[in-house]
Amino acid sequence: MPDRWTWRPGQSDQCGLSGIGIAARYSANVGIVFAARVRYELRRMKTPPPHDSPCPPAKTAVALRRRLLAWYADRRRDLPWRRTSDPYRIWVSEVMLQQTQVATVIPYYERFIASFPDLATLARADRQTVLKHWEGLGYYRRAHHLHQATRELMAAGKERVPDRREVFRSLPGVGDYIANAVMSIAYEAPLAVVDGNVKRVLARLCGLTTAVNHPAAHREYQAVADTLLDRRHPGNYNQALMELGALVCTPRHPECGTCPWQTACFAHRNGVVADYPRRIRKAPIPEHAMVAGIVGHRNRLLIVQRPAEGLLAGLWEFPGGRREGGQSAKAACRAILNQTTGLSVSVQRHITRVNHAYTHFKIVVDLFLCRKDKGRVRLQGPTAFRWIRPDELQDFPFTGVHKKTFAKLSPDMLRLRTRRT
Repeated sequence: MPDRWTWRPGQSDQCGLSGIGIAARYSANVGIVFAARVRYELRRMKTPPPHDSPCPPAKTAVALRRRLLAWYADRRRDLPWRRTSDPYRIWVSEVMLQQTQVATVIPYYERFIASFPDLATLARADRQTVLKHWEGLGYYRRAHHLHQATRELMAAGKERVPDRREVFRSLPGVGDYIANAVMSIAYEAPLAVVDGNVKRVLARLCGLTTAVNHPAAHREYQAVADTLLDRRHPGNYNQALMELGALVCTPRHPECGTCPWQTACFAHRNGVVADYPRRIRKAPIPEHAMVAGIVGHRNRLLIVQRPAEGLLAGLWEFPGGRREGGQSAKAACRAILNQTTGLSVSVQRHITRVNHAYTHFKIVVDLFLCRKDKGRVRLQGPTAFRWIRPDELQDFPFTGVHKKTFAKLSPDMLRLRTRRT
């Protein structure tokens, strides 16, 4: 197999005609016809191949696999979860890596594995302890599902990650991506993975026009990934493909000159790399105004726990809620705290404003220093509460937005705010 291939997406392997040779042998009229044909072929090159045909051709796919694995052997990052063959640790890493950057995950992964080195240890752990280790990583439903899945396995008498995809896939939080990634990396099962990085690489390689965020996209991209998969080395191949998307075939300014698939890439050959992958433009993300209060009483602070199900399940926060339009933040804080905790409070002063983004919406939270005036805690919404010392804040797993406020809370401020005025 030569180092450079003549295959062009959308054309057969026999389409490589020499315009110079033909023009030299034919008359001017034929030359005109041929020139028109060349212009047609150039336009055709920018048309992606039919989606029901192999992409790329089988012989080229063999070379692509070989080149990708060679590139991966040379360029792969030394990551902690790549130093183990333990299916449990690989599973933990894949859960953490969902929608989270590698650099962010590494310290969380290392602390998590140090505390929960195996499936049984995690299953026996208290949920609040697990959430505390996950604190700040976001997407807390991942932690809930991972913890619940290990408990289900232990309850079934299994202390090891199942090696059968259908069994593993049935566990909480285990979707197609997690199932294929863990099964292929840990057990060398011939299953192709498709994540955001893989979709971007395949869209550019094959000129796939289906938007990556279209509901029907996954099936199409999965079919192409299945075609390209190296079934002899599925674990390394899957990691190599994801690594290629993370390091080379990046969303902006891809390093095409260092890509092992450069010569076979539809987007690169046609100068349309920036056009792929295609996406459906989403509606603007809504933004909600929120308020929260740090309520002080007898040198203690009030914190409340979110419900066990739903957004940020089981995490702790300062009491508060969503502010309605036309209501001042200070007035809203007083009213919402009374509604959610049953307490009458005095709002002493504004501490800070925090911006925070979730997947489908953004919030802007105004945080106030408050003092309990009267009443006793009767929760409406939260499921539990604690009166804690300021130095105990670090003992509870807090939501990300409230973690951001901790830097604004000096010891002097917290002592002053509990004093009656």
